[in-house]
Amino acid sequence: MAPLPECDWDLPDPARAPAGEELLAVGADLEPRTLVAAYARGLFPMDIGRDGPLGWWSPDPRGVLPLDGLRVSRSLQASLRRFRITIDVAFDEVVAGCAEQPRPHGWITDDFRAAYARMHARGLAHSVEVWRGDELAGGLYGVEIGGLFAGESMFHRARDASKVALVGLVEALGGASGAREGRLLDVQWATPHLESLGVVAISRPDYLRRLAVARDLPPRLSGSARDR
Repeated sequence: MAPLPECDWDLPDPARAPAGEELLAVGADLEPRTLVAAYARGLFPMDIGRDGPLGWWSPDPRGVLPLDGLRVSRSLQASLRRFRITIDVAFDEVVAGCAEQPRPHGWITDDFRAAYARMHARGLAHSVEVWRGDELAGGLYGVEIGGLFAGESMFHRARDASKVALVGLVEALGGASGAREGRLLDVQWATPHLESLGVVAISRPDYLRRLAVARDLPPRLSGSARDR
């Protein structure tokens, strides 16, 4: 097993956190070195409330989407034929689209947008775009560390566009073959909407075991921008 990446901060070990406790640390920064070390340990950043300090989170239970468990309804199958999917063609526009979505506790601030742009420039953050003609209809973005893809956010401007982006991501990660390899698609929390697409909630110890396998795999999305 490869050693965990280092950073300038003493990040907490989620394995030592009490069951059910999710906010494990406050502070640090959003530099690429810090973010890589955090995701590799099972942490992700999100501000604590609107205009609050930077927090580092490890949900328990954790939402994950098994790559062989995505539920594609007939209506979603029809939607797939109406859109075009690309990868890493419009990263900044996807993050901006996610930031514009009305949410009670929006966390995608200018600092977060700049941080993930730096990650994208290093080949560590990726976007999936969904197009209707020349119009960006939806998409998602996240961080890829080895065989982990940590989904951060998604958005839609047309019906089913964010779901289509998720289908495109699962295909890019290898679908059922990726599941057999031990790849891990992390969605943070298992909301009812995500559960309807196949997301399941697993315990933190289970998540950390899967993460230890996934982070030693080669990444799938690194490379040139491409069409589906």
